[in-house]
Amino acid sequence: MPPEGTTPAAGPVRIDAWVWAVRLLKTRSEAAAACRAGHVKINGESVKPSQQVVPGDRVRVWAHHREVDVEVTATVRKRVGAAVATQCYVDHTPPPPPKEAFLRLPQRDRGSGRPTKKERRQLDRLRGRS
Repeated sequence: MPPEGTTPAAGPVRIDAWVWAVRLLKTRSEAAAACRAGHVKINGESVKPSQQVVPGDRVRVWAHHREVDVEVTATVRKRVGAAVATQCYVDHTPPPPPKEAFLRLPQRDRGSGRPTKKERRQLDRLRGRS
């Protein structure tokens, strides 16, 4: 049964329309472009924008430097509100790593001038360019 306040789709819906309708991507053209670029996968396979999605499918979307992994519970053709959109899928996306997990690159003091040749070599080694 689709969430309250939605108009249920009669069967399968295009993946680009569904990704846009449940607010995973901002515009339908952005959703279609993501499909063509291979950033949208249904059950682990890259799909075209016209691929049909049905409840039970697992959809993975790479957008805005993050990956979202959702399971379809309801199909909708028209864009719905955010509260209703979250009822159309089950989110299986792992939580992002804590910010402390990212190593911070050392910063040079402002006004200390250009790095010396020795410091440049150390920076290159640190960045993996040796």
